[in-house]
Amino acid sequence: GIKKVNRPCPPCGSSGRTRRPPRPLPDTLAVMSVDLGSESMKVAIVKPGVPMEIVLNKESRRKTPVTVALKENERFFGDGAASVAIKNPKVALRYFRDLLGKRADNPHVALYRRRFPEHELAADPRRQTVLFRLTPQMQFSPEEVLGMVLNYSRSLAEEFAEQPIKDAVITVPAFFNQAERRAVLQAARMADLKVLQLINANTATALSYGVFRRKDINATAQNVMFYDMGAGSTVCTVVTYQTVKTKEAGTQPQLQIRGVGFDRTLGGLEMELRLREHLAGLFNEQRRAQGAPDVRGNPRAMAKLLREANRLKTILSANADHTAQIEGLMDDVDFKAKVTRAELEDLCADLFERVPGPVRQALGSAEMSLDEIEQVILVGGATRVPKVQEALLKAVGKEELGKNINADEAAAMGAVYQAAALSKAFKVKPFGVRDATLFPIQVEFSREVEEESGGRSLKHNRRLLFSRMGPYPQRKVITFNRYSHDFRFSVNYGDLGFLGPDDLRAFGSPNLTTVKLKGVGEAFRKHPGYESKGIKAHFNLDESGVLSLDRVESVFETTVEEKPEEESTLTSKGRGRQEDRGGRRGRAPEANRRVRPPPQEEEEGPAEGSRVEPPKQAERGAQGEQAETPKEAEKRPPPPEPAADKAPEGEKAAEEEAGEEKEAREKGEGAAEGGAQAPEEEPPKAKALKRQKLVEEITAELVVLDLPDPSDDELARSLRRLQDLTLRDLEKQEREKAANSLEAFIFETQDKLYQSEYQEVSTEEQREEISVRLRATSAWLEDEGFGASTKDLKEKLAELRKLCRGLFLRVDERRKWPERLAALDGLLNHSSIFLKGARMIPEVDQIFTEVELNTLERVIDETGAWKNATLAEQARLAPAEKPVLLSKDIEARMAALDREVQYLLNKAKFAKPRPRAKDRNATETEPPRNASAPGPEAAPPTGEPAPAARTRVPIPAAPLPSPVPVYVRSVVRGPRGVRFGSGERPYLPHGGLAVEKGGETDNKRNRSTGIEGIRINRVVDIYAPVIK
Repeated sequence: GIKKVNRPCPPCGSSGRTRRPPRPLPDTLAVMSVDLGSESMKVAIVKPGVPMEIVLNKESRRKTPVTVALKENERFFGDGAASVAIKNPKVALRYFRDLLGKRADNPHVALYRRRFPEHELAADPRRQTVLFRLTPQMQFSPEEVLGMVLNYSRSLAEEFAEQPIKDAVITVPAFFNQAERRAVLQAARMADLKVLQLINANTATALSYGVFRRKDINATAQNVMFYDMGAGSTVCTVVTYQTVKTKEAGTQPQLQIRGVGFDRTLGGLEMELRLREHLAGLFNEQRRAQGAPDVRGNPRAMAKLLREANRLKTILSANADHTAQIEGLMDDVDFKAKVTRAELEDLCADLFERVPGPVRQALGSAEMSLDEIEQVILVGGATRVPKVQEALLKAVGKEELGKNINADEAAAMGAVYQAAALSKAFKVKPFGVRDATLFPIQVEFSREVEEESGGRSLKHNRRLLFSRMGPYPQRKVITFNRYSHDFRFSVNYGDLGFLGPDDLRAFGSPNLTTVKLKGVGEAFRKHPGYESKGIKAHFNLDESGVLSLDRVESVFETTVEEKPEEESTLTSKGRGRQEDRGGRRGRAPEANRRVRPPPQEEEEGPAEGSRVEPPKQAERGAQGEQAETPKEAEKRPPPPEPAADKAPEGEKAAEEEAGEEKEAREKGEGAAEGGAQAPEEEPPKAKALKRQKLVEEITAELVVLDLPDPSDDELARSLRRLQDLTLRDLEKQEREKAANSLEAFIFETQDKLYQSEYQEVSTEEQREEISVRLRATSAWLEDEGFGASTKDLKEKLAELRKLCRGLFLRVDERRKWPERLAALDGLLNHSSIFLKGARMIPEVDQIFTEVELNTLERVIDETGAWKNATLAEQARLAPAEKPVLLSKDIEARMAALDREVQYLLNKAKFAKPRPRAKDRNATETEPPRNASAPGPEAAPPTGEPAPAARTRVPIPAAPLPSPVPVYVRSVVRGPRGVRFGSGERPYLPHGGLAVEKGGETDNKRNRSTGIEGIRINRVVDIYAPVIK
């Protein structure tokens, strides 16, 4: 439906907005990006704790070939598919990105046939798009193949992130038109992947560059040129960086795409293909004397030569010459030839002449000169070719080229940053992105006009909708004022004269959509007394650069009398009291004041960053006598865009209305002050009138002209097809895993039977039984294992494990016995010492009950008795018999004993000392606090009598060492035990026992611990060794 703006609340006039509830978190927090190149792809993820990381594939590489190998019963991706492409090139599909969104008669399809003649391409009977025909029963469209690649990229990202991933941002070339962008979205839908945005690869690169140089961006515009030459194409982009002010985030950096130039076929692949042809000619010359056939007729040999050409191009970028060498190129004949960099440059001389072309296009579309460009940065793998850098440096006239960005991973990192910004699970620093529309879009329609002669004729009108290099995302509205019946209009590309002849032929259809409107006449008949404001068509160019028609509506207006709102009984009584009070104070009654009518609901304004043509201009463009041509529209300067911090027109109107209300209220109050002279009754006023708007939805039927989209049934069928292939791959992987586990178990167990620790706990008969079963299963695996199901393999493995379970148990228990028994003996010893120390505590200081001590003693006795009895029983058993002393039983006994000890330790930790009466004599015998020596033997000052001996509490007899009395100033408990504040600062470990012997309480807060009431001047008897 149509969104409305919020009404201001009557009491305060505020916007009435309430705080939005927090956005619900998605099921998964990780997001991914896919930098989709023609030859390879890079995948990046963001998840909590892992900021922007490139995903490693199964071969631990950061770059994965965009290749899919499809056999009868299995699929291969990445490096595995690239290996299959050498052995069987027909089933390995690669470089298929250039076939997306193109009809079978497109020049790029013919170019693909020349480059890769081993592939059979057919035309779809309904859509006339390309199909890869591997077998008569197995055909795949480029969208389906791309869906497989995207699904594989998600599996890599999920394995790396260790969680499922649904959201992704995918990069596409900036020159992709509407049909090609829709094809990528269809492929993502087949892969069941939610696309947050299709971002242009050049924009993602510029975003990555700006994010990592955020502090260097200021209010001064900085113009940077990015020259991206990849494997299949070249794109040059002019980007402007500067800070802007926004309402939401304040002053933040922003990038704006100012100009774009491209060459669809200039890239590293074309260099490799030419080098491949050169190598094929050298190989034919070496075998010409033998009368051998042309190597170009052997797809497998040509695939090997293409791989060698790729390696040579990389090496010759750093070396002047290198030797090409292929073992067994064709008919078991090896190939070896020396190739120099000069030969490669001669082969690609015309390609290097095309290097400056995208630079000139980008500067022309940006309306800039090279002097305004501060830096030229290289992106893409093909820019590493020295001759490319030399030609580019000469074209831009700079001292050097910028290489301070990762040429391979910049786009993937920028795209994943955008994915995190669009996701609900992350909050990133704002960075504005204003992308640009590369191809203009216009609306065309025809209507009847009256001629001077009195006749009627059709007049064709064009209206520019989205101009070239205009920013997006944005929304536009076109109003048709001269129609009162059903009609149609077309949405087409605008002037494409800036494209070259080859690019124009490969562009496809210039017509996008025909829109048929139904229900216009019916809407007029339903509202005969209303004034028509036209038929409004709402268009949206979203973040992915995909055009859509949101809705079409017929707008009517009429004038109605404004009815005052009815008041409730309580409101009227309250207003009466206020009028009485106002009259007594000399103020006019409320009825005499000007009442502000409630504001009408208005349509929500455009999204931030969009530029919508004013309604008056829209009407004038739709009903003008002379149609505005696209060239004239492009020459006309665009309407000024509202600043980000400037209030929208709706808000400005509301402010003006509020100002009028305030002025009227002040005038009313001024008149009310002289209420005594004012007449009691005023003449009746005329009823207020207001404009009422009515919106009627119009049915719009769209006919796609550039490339028909697959139907919902076709998409569902493709989705099921890809899911079935994925399930088949998973079943294959599970079967291979089961077979490998069974084979590994057989070899490991056969080896264990000859180890001494296994022979000690088994008899000869037991080992022979296991060995026979292992040999039988191994023979079955070799004979019938290739056709066995996953279930059969798992059952065989379960049988062998059950047979060997007793042997493995006996070995495992004997390995664990020494450690477990030593731990049990140590716990029994410490528990016994703790119990004896606890029983020696004097009754006046005792913190444990008799029941607690008896329970601990009972657990100690039971544990010791069980250990002795179990060890004796185990000693009577043979080593090959099932043991009765199990490590899990030892652990259970230790847990029960440790639980009792920990309970008493925790109780002692938080126990409070019992209050006792002060003994005057004992107090008098205390040494002075300022004594020089803390011990009882401290000598008194000269001239003073010696103090009496300290009163000691008798210690009960015990078979422990004599206690060590220590005079301390404070007692602090910590993680290592109890720390005493004496000179030596000894530590009492947990499990030890300390008995406090008197002392005083210092109610001052201890600064180091923050604890009040620290007991000081204590004598502590320690019944355990002190760790210093």
